[in-house]
Amino acid sequence: MSRIGNQLARLESEEVARGVRLLLARPLLAAVHDPDGFDLIRRRREPIVKWFDYYCGWKVHVEPRAGYARLVKTTQRPDRTRPAPGFDRRRYVLLCLACAELLSTTTITVDALAERVQQAARAEDLPPFDPSRRADRVAFAEVLVFLEQQGAVESDETRLRADPVIITRLLAAPASPSTVDSMEDLTHEARYESAHRSLWQRHSVMRRLIDDPVVYRDDLTASQLAFLASPTGRKIVQTGVGLAGCTLEERAEGFLVVDPDAIATDTRFPDDDSHAKVAALLLLDRLARGPATTEDLVEETRELLTKFRNWAKAYQSDGGAGRLAADGLALLEAFGLARTENGTVRRLPAAARYEELHD
Repeated sequence: MSRIGNQLARLESEEVARGVRLLLARPLLAAVHDPDGFDLIRRRREPIVKWFDYYCGWKVHVEPRAGYARLVKTTQRPDRTRPAPGFDRRRYVLLCLACAELLSTTTITVDALAERVQQAARAEDLPPFDPSRRADRVAFAEVLVFLEQQGAVESDETRLRADPVIITRLLAAPASPSTVDSMEDLTHEARYESAHRSLWQRHSVMRRLIDDPVVYRDDLTASQLAFLASPTGRKIVQTGVGLAGCTLEERAEGFLVVDPDAIATDTRFPDDDSHAKVAALLLLDRLARGPATTEDLVEETRELLTKFRNWAKAYQSDGGAGRLAADGLALLEAFGLARTENGTVRRLPAAARYEELHD
């Protein structure tokens, strides 16, 4: 191959790797928010689609005219520790109600949408939504910001304009929720019922490695461990991780896929961009001295809030220490750094990596 041919091949592999990581960070990537990223994915569509299909069993829809790319990250392991940023059950309910209304009325004012969501919550016998209450207004505003970030809604000073196509792409599940009775049915993937076991081994292992901050051996099945221990399985994993522009770190306790450019990272830790992350670092230091009860961690957080009265003002009210400790602990659990069992919190082995970075 000529020098130019080598350069073109290297450029393609680099762009494919970047496209894979962009979709891992933002499974619904809209051209309006990242035109350069979308253009790259559009140009390298075929190899990116093939990478996700072969290594993870995930579909990628790229719609140039509609201006979006959607990675459908199906899983049989729904993770409650990783909601949309800042979302809780209340916000998810409002999100579903707002989307249902926006599908039938694509141009509407914010006040009119809030009124329709209020009526829908009442009609569906859901917890009441009252736009006159500050907490409800904040939750509703955050839902609208989320929809705008996904490219599902555009707003001006008075009106919202919804994109029904992107709204329907928000949900990533093998089956429609209206057709199933349980979460197990919602996440069931029929393709693996008749497929060879090696296909499920490959996809399930790569999904864990690519999507989870850290994968512990104790959390893998015997079949998955056997796949990772085999020469064929190990080669597949290393090749797939490398094609995505990442590296695989293996330790006695488990595995960690590292993106040196942090492109695939939807949230970073350690980071001081939120009070919860600062608190999480404090709690991690406390757990380095040994297991602690949740009450111990609340007390540790209370001392922090008392020492710095002008910091984390949203948590300075009654019960703030408990909320901040819970938010910090949720982050540690989401990043695979701590685990709570029967009220006792223990640090997990991956936390040692952060000690190394800190030192």
